[in-house]
Amino acid sequence: MGARVRAARLSAGLSQEELAERSGLHRNYIGGIERGERNVGVLALVHLGRALNVSPATFLAD
Repeated sequence: MGARVRAARLSAGLSQEELAERSGLHRNYIGGIERGERNVGVLALVHLGRALNVSPATFLAD
């Protein structure tokens, strides 16, 4: 899932800090997600999806 978040972020041309600001999540949390070090809750997926203009299901798809 972290790789999908990173790919969506880079596709949107955002830094981790910019994504953190848009999503309301902490930059360290974004980095942890992308590295696969964090368990991501449903609400965080919703915030990330909104910030990146994608469906939260995008991060879970096979």
